[in-house]
Amino acid sequence: MTNISVRYIVDDVDAAVDFYTSLFQFEVAMQPAPGFAMLRRGELRLLLNSPEGGGGAGQTLTDGSRPEPGGWNRFQLQVDDLDVAVANARKAGVELRGDVTTGRGGRQALVPDPAGNLVELFESYT
Repeated sequence: MTNISVRYIVDDVDAAVDFYTSLFQFEVAMQPAPGFAMLRRGELRLLLNSPEGGGGAGQTLTDGSRPEPGGWNRFQLQVDDLDVAVANARKAGVELRGDVTTGRGGRQALVPDPAGNLVELFESYT
């Protein structure tokens, strides 16, 4: 299998599609209904579902719990220049979650999508 899929639950699929395509150069692979879209960037497929938006991913489970957006899970996009990527996000009106942080392997910034799901922008030291 060459594709990697990440599924995010979002409040507004159209807003999420606009966010990922305009800010992070994802392409729309399909958007067959208002409650679902599949985006692609390289080998990453990003599946966007609204709660109760049709299909299995947005359905309430038998225990009564239902999918909700947000949280701390995220996928990482490596960038060549974190300062430029952060400036572009801010210019687009996006507020980062916290400040840029520095770790052993590089620097990172957490960018929330319109539903609060996180994207980690990462600049490696190597």
